[in-house]
Formats: sequence, structure tokens, C-alpha cells
Amino acid sequence: MIKVELTSRNNYDEWRSKARGLLRIGARPCDVVWHTEDAAPFLFAQDNLAADNNAAARQTLTVPKAFVDLARCVICHRDEARFARLYQLLWRLQSSRHLIANNIDDDVRWLRARAKAIHRDLHKMHAFVRFRKVGENDGREAYAAWFEPDHYITDLAAPFFMKRFYGMDWAIITPHRRAIWQDEVLTMAGGGHKSEVPENDVIEDQWRTYYASIFNPARVKIQAMQSEMPKKYWKNLPEAQCISPLLEQAGARVAKMREEADRPANPLTKKWQTNSAI
Repeated sequence: MIKVELTSRNNYDEWRSKARGLLRIGARPCDVVWHTEDAAPFLFAQDNLAADNNAAARQTLTVPKAFVDLARCVICHRDEARFARLYQLLWRLQSSRHLIANNIDDDVRWLRARAKAIHRDLHKMHAFVRFRKVGENDGREAYAAWFEPDHYITDLAAPFFMKRFYGMDWAIITPHRRAIWQDEVLTMAGGGHKSEVPENDVIEDQWRTYYASIFNPARVKIQAMQSEMPKKYWKNLPEAQCISPLLEQAGARVAKMREEADRPANPLTKKWQTNSAI
């Protein structure tokens, strides 16, 4: 049995380096046990993946680009079997180059399903991160945000925020990882706690005002809304505080809208139209 230690839960490059070493010594997937620093330790913990410096060990290993792209996402999934399943796919790809195109294969279906979950989680993070102002430094405003993703996606999500909020300093803190953009330099560090981010600021009032102004009670579909904005995110969204009151008022507002729609905008015009029709 080969025990492989990983220092990170979502570092694709680290996993790839270990996986390459395993392939070069011919380690079968069933003979490998993967372990991360935050998991329960081995009884006798050690990384016994031996280094092999001969010519065979230095041979180039290639895989389809589609696998690399998917694996970079899936390594961030919470599935505890992800390291082993990815290695199993990598092992199989050495003898079946077109395996990744077989969408009915169990391993490929697993891979694509996990990648889909990661993309959905990224979409939610891009949409629901809310920054709160924490100060200014040399004319640059500084903001912080707390977010609780389903998976270990902070590293994947950070470039989106870097491009979108390039002109301000910010930090996005999650339970497992934080992204810090300061003086146009992106730094990744360990996770933190919600208490590190202010509970509210003036921007939250702006969010609530904006949300209330665009809320259309005649078009509200609760199930669709909760599908796009699950309740788990509400506690960290300032505008979500408006949802319940707005829903409670929706019936009365719709009735008022109908009443106003039935009322003629110009009684004189209405009378003229009626007379002309006789």
C-alpha cells in the first residue's frame, strides 16, 4: 500500500506531481491511499512514494486537455474520494486515450457531475459575495466580505473579483481560504471567521433600497427564486432581509397594480372613445 500525503485540499499542481510519480512507478489505483493535512492522520503517517530518478521516471506523460481542465475544477470538490477517483481516471487514460469522451462511463460521469457542481458554486459566489467597507489606505477604499461556499473554490473564484474590483483593496474570507487583493497584488491565505468582517455598512442600505425598487410582486415565483438564491445565502445578503416583508406585501401590491391598470388613465379620452363607438 502506497500512502500519499497532500498538504492542500485543492492544489491541482501538487496532486498532479504526486500522480505522475505514482504512474512512473506503476502504482495501481487500488494500491494508493491519499491523505490531506486536515484529515485524520495515518496510524503511521508518512509519504512513502519513493523518488525514481532513472530515465523511465523522467518520461513525459500526456493526457487529453479536457481531463486537465475538468480535474483542475474537481480537485476543489468536497468529495473525499476526489484524489483517488482522479488518479483512477488518469491511470485508465494511459491505455484508453479517448475515455474522457465516453459520457456513459461511470468515472467520466462522476468527473463531469463534480465539475458541474463546482461551476454552480462559482456562479453563486460571483453573484452573492457582498463587500462591506472597512476603511481607506492612500486613497484606495478597502472592503471585506464573508462567504461560505459549498466547495474549496476560493482560489478559482479570486481572479473574477480581481478583474471586476481592480481599483479597490479587498479581502474575501471563507471558512477554509481567503483571497486578499491589496496594492494590485493577489494573495491567498488560510481561512477565517465571519467575525472578521463588519456586520453592516452604508452599502447595505443601498443594496436593500435597490432590491426593493426592482422587486416586481406580479412576477415573483418563490420556488424559482429559491432555486437561484437558496436560503443558505440569505443570512449574508443585505437585500435578503427585504425578501420576507416584500413577499408578505406581494398580494396587496398585485391587487393595487390591477386596480390601477383597470382605472382609465384619462377619463376624457375614455369618454371620447366610448362616444365614437356608438
